[in-house]
Amino acid sequence: MTINCAIIDDEPLAAGLLKSYVEKTPFLHLIGTFGSALEAMKAIRDSPVQLLFLDIQMPELSGIEFAKILPRDMKIIFTTAFQQYAVEGYKVSALDYLMKPISYDDFLKAANKALEWFDFATRQQNAASDRFMYVKCDYKLQRVNMDDILYIEGVKDYVCIHMANGEEIMSLMNMKKLEQYLPQPEFLRTHRSFIAHMPKADGVDRQRIVMGSVFIPVSDSYRQNVQEYFDTHTLT
Repeated sequence: MTINCAIIDDEPLAAGLLKSYVEKTPFLHLIGTFGSALEAMKAIRDSPVQLLFLDIQMPELSGIEFAKILPRDMKIIFTTAFQQYAVEGYKVSALDYLMKPISYDDFLKAANKALEWFDFATRQQNAASDRFMYVKCDYKLQRVNMDDILYIEGVKDYVCIHMANGEEIMSLMNMKKLEQYLPQPEFLRTHRSFIAHMPKADGVDRQRIVMGSVFIPVSDSYRQNVQEYFDTHTLT
């Protein structure tokens, strides 16, 4: 995967350093370097920029103010010499916050965090549109239609995919990896060992999700997410 990025910084030396870092990072492609948010505004609107390395303290329009008007799918890594802006940075959903002077090691960690985010987003989009996946089962790949999944159970190093027709598909797989692939919140983690296909739920009974005669446990760690799902689907 290649991420199209841009640098916005009114300090030429800082911008130049970031440019050199981008150029030696294989999965980053630099669209442009800009000295102000206003200068960058038109360029990044016309170009497919996915990630901004954005300075915070700039004249005319600060990085924080600029971040508030950007498209939600454009991600930000803030770069600044002032630590007090960290909280504001996270309020606008920045992926990371780099303190100047920025080392390449810190830059690369932040860039890898962005790579993981975009990889996750791409898998989610593919899963949501394709509506099927292949899993390794008995030395072969088996197709699993997502619409037919009832719930998924973690069993030691395996996952057991329980299908609506009663079929059980065992696969040597990590629960977290599967959770990240499946579209959310349609598939929701309810317990360290369970992922529920929420449209199949009949309701909730005593902190358990009811699916016919099956009860899916809901642990404290995931209770809020489950409650939010039901709240958005409940008439009041």
